[in-house]
Amino acid sequence: MKKFTGKNKEEALNIASAELNVPVENIYVDDVVENKGLFGRIKSVEITCFTDAMIIEFVQDYLKKIITLMGLDVSLTTNYSDGIIKIKIVTNNNSIIIGKNGETLQALNEVCRCAANSTFKRRIRILLDVNDYKDEKYAKLVSIAKREAIRVAKTKITAELAPMSSDERRVIHNSLVHFRHVRTVSIGEGKERHITIEYVE
Repeated sequence: MKKFTGKNKEEALNIASAELNVPVENIYVDDVVENKGLFGRIKSVEITCFTDAMIIEFVQDYLKKIITLMGLDVSLTTNYSDGIIKIKIVTNNNSIIIGKNGETLQALNEVCRCAANSTFKRRIRILLDVNDYKDEKYAKLVSIAKREAIRVAKTKITAELAPMSSDERRVIHNSLVHFRHVRTVSIGEGKERHITIEYVE
């Protein structure tokens, strides 16, 4: 986050826009402080603000720091689209980052997300991947879900999928949204949260 001062909030935002080289509408204001002089008149306004680029830089630095502390060399490739920070991780031992059934990667994703949310006080979506592990896992889950959806449409018997992370559930919901006579519902709490595929007329 950075601080900028102007005669009023609008001027402070314009100064921030010029210095950060981003439109005013793409600047998020975290705090506004009015500096008052004699007789309570406002002398200047100081804003604390940030941009998407600052969020991305924070997440990258935070992630590098954690992986480096694990004793690994790391390089990151970042893409920002649809409000999601997508980071592909390459290390000298990718299996350590992935962990058993992707649990370490998922935990790393959650830690980075919580740190960013806490720092910038907003909901930030982050998706980490290692060696296309996530993309391959998504493809397998979608294949299973579509097979189950076809069965549910024929038998009218609800199917329950195994517990999975929020990003994996989102992929399943999106993949089945156009299937006829079925709907997906997320149920359960915490690590037990999973999807049911139900028949609908």
